[in-house]
Amino acid sequence: NLRGSLRRVTPAQAAWRPAERRHNIWEIAVHAAYWKYAAARRFRGDARGSFAFTGSNWFRRPSSDDQGRPPEKAWKGDLQLLDDMHDSLVAAVRQLSAKDLPRTPPGKKVSNFALLSGVAAHDLYHAGQIQLLKRLCQDHGTAVLLVTHDMGVIAETADRVAVMYAGRIVEIGPVADVI
Repeated sequence: NLRGSLRRVTPAQAAWRPAERRHNIWEIAVHAAYWKYAAARRFRGDARGSFAFTGSNWFRRPSSDDQGRPPEKAWKGDLQLLDDMHDSLVAAVRQLSAKDLPRTPPGKKVSNFALLSGVAAHDLYHAGQIQLLKRLCQDHGTAVLLVTHDMGVIAETADRVAVMYAGRIVEIGPVADVI
C-alpha cells in the first residue's frame, strides 16, 4: 500500500530525484495527499481551496534547511498530511450511502464509485513508483556535485573534495584530509 511504501523512508531518500525535472518520493506523497483531499472534497460537496498548499496536483518538495539538507520535520509533516487526507477521505466515504456510490454528481463525468476506485488505483500505482525510486536511490546512491571556490562551504557541506587546477584533478579525498 502507499503508506507502507513510505515506511522508513528518510528525508534524503524522499528528496532524491532520479533526474532533473523528475518527481521524487516526497512529491509523490504530497501528490497522493492532494488527490485524497480532492476526492473527499467532492464527496462532501466542499469548495476548492482548503488544501495545505497553494496550487493543485503536484507541489515542489522539499525545501532545504540551512545546510542544504531536506528537513526531517517537513518530511514528517508531509507524511502527516498524507495520513490526515487519508483519514478525511475515509470519513467522507463513510458518509456515503450505498445509493450514492453509483451516482454521478451533476457536472461531473464519473460516478462516486469510479472516483473512489480511481483513488485506490492511484495509490497503488504511486506505491509501485515509490518502491522503484527507493531501489534506484539505494542502487545509485545520493550525491551532490558542488563547484565552488569557497572552502568554508566545502568544509560545512561536503564529505569528499576534489581540487582542480587547469582543468585536471590534482588532489582528491576526504574533506578533513584535503583542506
